[in-house]
Amino acid sequence: MEKVRHIKITKEMKVKKLVKNMKNAGFGARKIGLASEIFKKIFYEEKCDIFLGIAGAMVPAGMKEIIIDMIKTKKIKAIVITGANLTHDLAEALGENHYHCDVWNDIIFQKKGYDRIYNVFMKNLVYKKIEKFLEKNWSFLKNSKNNIEFYWLIGKILKNQNSIFSICYSTKTPIFCPTLLDSGLGLMLWSRIKSSKYTNIDFFNELSDFINIVWTKNKKAVIYIGGGTPKNFIQQALQFSGGADYGVQITTEREEFGGSSGAPLEEGISWGKLKTNSKKDLDFVDVICDATIALPIIWSYVKN
Repeated sequence: MEKVRHIKITKEMKVKKLVKNMKNAGFGARKIGLASEIFKKIFYEEKCDIFLGIAGAMVPAGMKEIIIDMIKTKKIKAIVITGANLTHDLAEALGENHYHCDVWNDIIFQKKGYDRIYNVFMKNLVYKKIEKFLEKNWSFLKNSKNNIEFYWLIGKILKNQNSIFSICYSTKTPIFCPTLLDSGLGLMLWSRIKSSKYTNIDFFNELSDFINIVWTKNKKAVIYIGGGTPKNFIQQALQFSGGADYGVQITTEREEFGGSSGAPLEEGISWGKLKTNSKKDLDFVDVICDATIALPIIWSYVKN
C-alpha cells in the first residue's frame, strides 16, 4: 500500500517539486502527478511514437506555445487538431491577436465586430485577413499533393516560428484535421476549392495516410487535450494497430453521457484502442480538469 502524503508548500518551491508532491496526494492532484510522469516517460525516456489530439479553443486560450514546444521535441508522430484551432493559429501568424474580456456584452461585441470565446475575444476582421492570405497564395498552395503537404505549405509561406503551421512544416510533423470544414478556415477553403476545381484535399485519403502512420512497430502513446473528433480520429486508427501503450487524457467531460470526450481511456481497452496490460502499470491516466490549468503544470514538470 502506498501512503497518501500531504502537500507542503515551501517558499520559492519549484513546479517540479510541487508536482512530485501532488503525485503523493489524492484525487485530481495525484492524477496530474501521474500524468506528468507519463509525459516525462514518453517524451524523454521511452522510444515511442506520440499522437497528439487537440480539441477545444486551445490557441485562443494561450496554450499555443506549449503545443509548439511539444512538437519541437520531434517525438510527436502526428498531430490531429480541430479546424478552429488551425484558424486561430493562422490568424495569429498573420499578426492578429486574441484579447481578454473578463466582463462583456455580446450585443455590443456584435456591433463592434468582436467574436467572443468565453473570456477571450478576437476581431472579426481576422477572417478577411485569412481570406486575403489564401487568395494571395492559392496558386502555390494548390500545387500540394495531399492534405499533409497542403498544411505544410501554409507553414512554409508563413515563416513564423510561433505558429503551429510553421513548426509542423519545419519538423515535418504531419497535421490531420478531420474537422476542417467545421471552421472559418474550412469554409474559405471550400469556396476556393469549388471555384478552382482543386481536388487534392481529400478526407478519406487523409484517414488512409493517418492509418499508415499509426501502423508502426514502435510503442505508441496518445495525448488527448479536450477529446472531441481529434481523439476519436486517433482512437479509430489505433484499433488497426494493436492499441496504445501509454495515454493521457485531459478533459472536463463526464463519462455518464456516453460521448467520446468524456469516455475514460480504460473504455478503449474493450475496443482494442488501448493495450490490455496498460491499466496494471499505470501507463494511462484521465485528468478531469480544464486543460488550460493541467497542461501548463504537466509540461512545466517535463521541461524542468
